[in-house]
Amino acid sequence: MASRLRHLRRVALPSCDLTLKAKKPASREKCPDFLRTWRDYIKTRRLDLKLTKRQLSLKLNVSDVTIYLWEKNRVKPSLAQIPKIIQFLGCDPFEKKTENLGERIREYRRVHGLTQKKLAEQLGVDQTTLAGWERRERRPTKRLSEKIIAIVKSLS
Repeated sequence: MASRLRHLRRVALPSCDLTLKAKKPASREKCPDFLRTWRDYIKTRRLDLKLTKRQLSLKLNVSDVTIYLWEKNRVKPSLAQIPKIIQFLGCDPFEKKTENLGERIREYRRVHGLTQKKLAEQLGVDQTTLAGWERRERRPTKRLSEKIIAIVKSLS
Protein backbone atom coordinates (compact mmCIF):
# COMPACT_ATOMS: atom_id res chain seq x y z
CA MET A 1 0.00 0.00 0.00
CA ALA A 2 2.87 2.39 0.73
CA SER A 3 4.19 1.90 -2.81
CA ARG A 4 0.78 2.90 -4.15
CA LEU A 5 0.78 6.11 -2.16
CA ARG A 6 4.18 7.15 -3.48
CA HIS A 7 2.79 7.31 -7.00
CA LEU A 8 -0.17 9.39 -5.90
CA ARG A 9 1.84 12.12 -4.17
CA ARG A 10 1.89 15.40 -5.97
CA VAL A 11 3.86 18.50 -5.27
CA ALA A 12 2.01 21.80 -5.19
CA LEU A 13 3.96 24.89 -6.21
CA PRO A 14 3.07 28.31 -4.92
CA SER A 15 1.39 30.54 -7.49
CA CYS A 16 2.42 34.06 -8.21
CA ASP A 17 1.27 36.76 -10.56
CA LEU A 18 4.03 37.67 -12.95
CA THR A 19 3.77 40.05 -15.88
CA LEU A 20 6.55 40.43 -18.40
CA LYS A 21 6.75 43.70 -20.26
CA ALA A 22 8.85 44.53 -23.32
CA LYS A 23 8.69 46.77 -26.32
CA LYS A 24 7.19 45.25 -29.41
CA PRO A 25 9.74 44.89 -32.22
CA ALA A 26 9.34 47.52 -34.93
CA SER A 27 9.03 44.90 -37.66
CA ARG A 28 9.63 41.18 -37.87
CA GLU A 29 10.59 41.53 -41.50
CA LYS A 30 14.19 42.12 -42.35
CA CYS A 31 15.87 42.98 -45.60
CA PRO A 32 18.10 40.28 -47.04
CA ASP A 33 21.83 40.89 -46.57
CA PHE A 34 22.69 39.83 -50.10
CA LEU A 35 20.52 40.36 -53.14
CA ARG A 36 20.70 37.19 -55.21
CA THR A 37 17.18 36.05 -56.03
CA TRP A 38 13.88 37.56 -57.12
CA ARG A 39 12.82 37.15 -53.49
CA ASP A 40 15.65 39.36 -52.26
CA TYR A 41 14.97 42.13 -54.76
CA ILE A 42 11.18 42.11 -54.36
CA LYS A 43 11.23 42.03 -50.56
CA THR A 44 13.93 44.71 -50.26
CA ARG A 45 12.13 47.06 -52.63
CA ARG A 46 8.77 46.44 -50.91
CA LEU A 47 10.23 47.20 -47.48
CA ASP A 48 12.08 50.28 -48.80
CA LEU A 49 8.77 51.63 -50.11
CA LYS A 50 7.02 50.62 -46.83
CA LEU A 51 4.44 48.58 -48.71
CA THR A 52 2.55 45.67 -47.21
CA LYS A 53 2.35 42.40 -49.10
CA ARG A 54 -1.30 43.23 -49.79
CA GLN A 55 -0.45 46.64 -51.27
CA LEU A 56 2.22 45.10 -53.48
CA SER A 57 -0.12 42.33 -54.61
CA LEU A 58 -2.65 44.96 -55.72
CA LYS A 59 0.08 46.93 -57.50
CA LEU A 60 1.34 43.85 -59.40
CA ASN A 61 -2.15 42.40 -59.90
CA VAL A 62 -1.34 39.10 -58.18
CA SER A 63 -2.65 37.46 -55.01
CA ASP A 64 -1.28 38.04 -51.50
CA VAL A 65 -0.27 34.39 -51.46
CA THR A 66 1.84 34.89 -54.59
CA ILE A 67 3.82 37.68 -52.89
CA TYR A 68 4.24 35.47 -49.81
CA LEU A 69 5.50 32.56 -51.92
CA TRP A 70 7.94 34.79 -53.83
CA GLU A 71 9.31 36.26 -50.61
CA LYS A 72 9.69 32.83 -49.02
CA ASN A 73 11.50 31.69 -52.17
CA ARG A 74 9.05 28.84 -52.64
CA VAL A 75 8.17 29.84 -56.21
CA LYS A 76 9.72 32.09 -58.81
CA PRO A 77 7.70 34.65 -60.71
CA SER A 78 6.26 33.37 -63.97
CA LEU A 79 7.51 34.68 -67.29
CA ALA A 80 4.36 36.78 -67.70
CA GLN A 81 4.96 38.53 -64.33
CA ILE A 82 8.61 39.48 -64.99
CA PRO A 83 7.86 42.75 -66.87
CA LYS A 84 5.64 44.04 -64.02
CA ILE A 85 8.28 43.14 -61.44
CA ILE A 86 11.05 44.82 -63.43
CA GLN A 87 8.88 47.95 -63.62
CA PHE A 88 8.24 47.79 -59.84
CA LEU A 89 11.95 47.37 -59.10
CA GLY A 90 12.93 50.14 -61.51
CA CYS A 91 15.61 47.94 -63.08
CA ASP A 92 16.25 44.41 -64.25
CA PRO A 93 18.45 42.80 -61.59
CA PHE A 94 19.21 39.82 -63.80
CA GLU A 95 19.98 41.69 -67.00
CA LYS A 96 22.81 40.00 -68.79
CA LYS A 97 25.08 41.01 -71.59
CA THR A 98 24.02 39.21 -74.73
CA GLU A 99 26.73 37.86 -77.00
CA ASN A 100 24.80 36.59 -80.01
CA LEU A 101 21.42 36.81 -81.71
CA GLY A 102 20.06 33.70 -79.96
CA GLU A 103 20.85 35.15 -76.52
CA ARG A 104 19.39 38.51 -77.53
CA ILE A 105 16.15 36.84 -78.59
CA ARG A 106 15.94 34.85 -75.34
CA GLU A 107 16.68 37.94 -73.21
CA TYR A 108 14.11 39.99 -75.13
CA ARG A 109 11.48 37.31 -74.49
CA ARG A 110 12.31 37.18 -70.77
CA VAL A 111 12.18 40.94 -70.23
CA HIS A 112 8.90 41.26 -72.13
CA GLY A 113 7.31 38.16 -70.63
CA LEU A 114 6.89 36.41 -73.99
CA THR A 115 6.86 32.70 -74.63
CA GLN A 116 8.58 31.29 -77.71
CA LYS A 117 5.16 30.67 -79.20
CA LYS A 118 4.03 34.28 -78.69
CA LEU A 119 7.19 35.83 -80.14
CA ALA A 120 7.14 33.37 -83.04
CA GLU A 121 3.58 34.51 -83.84
CA GLN A 122 4.69 38.15 -83.74
CA LEU A 123 7.55 37.38 -86.12
CA GLY A 124 5.36 35.22 -88.35
CA VAL A 125 7.49 32.09 -87.97
CA ASP A 126 7.06 28.64 -86.45
CA GLN A 127 7.91 28.16 -82.75
CA THR A 128 10.47 25.44 -83.54
CA THR A 129 12.20 27.79 -85.97
CA LEU A 130 12.52 30.41 -83.24
CA ALA A 131 13.79 27.78 -80.79
CA GLY A 132 16.45 26.80 -83.32
CA TRP A 133 17.57 30.42 -83.58
CA GLU A 134 17.82 30.70 -79.81
CA ARG A 135 19.93 27.53 -79.61
CA ARG A 136 22.04 28.77 -82.55
CA GLU A 137 21.21 25.63 -84.52
CA ARG A 138 19.68 27.69 -87.34
CA ARG A 139 20.06 31.18 -88.73
CA PRO A 140 17.20 33.37 -89.87
CA THR A 141 17.03 34.65 -93.42
CA LYS A 142 18.40 38.13 -94.06
CA ARG A 143 14.89 39.64 -94.13
CA LEU A 144 13.88 37.96 -90.84
CA SER A 145 17.25 38.74 -89.30
CA GLU A 146 16.69 42.45 -89.92
CA LYS A 147 13.19 42.21 -88.45
CA ILE A 148 14.49 40.43 -85.33
CA ILE A 149 17.32 42.90 -84.87
CA ALA A 150 14.85 45.78 -85.11
CA ILE A 151 12.67 44.17 -82.41
CA VAL A 152 15.47 43.30 -79.97
CA LYS A 153 17.54 46.44 -80.62
CA SER A 154 16.55 47.81 -77.21
CA LEU A 155 18.79 45.24 -75.50
CA SER A 156 21.99 46.29 -77.29
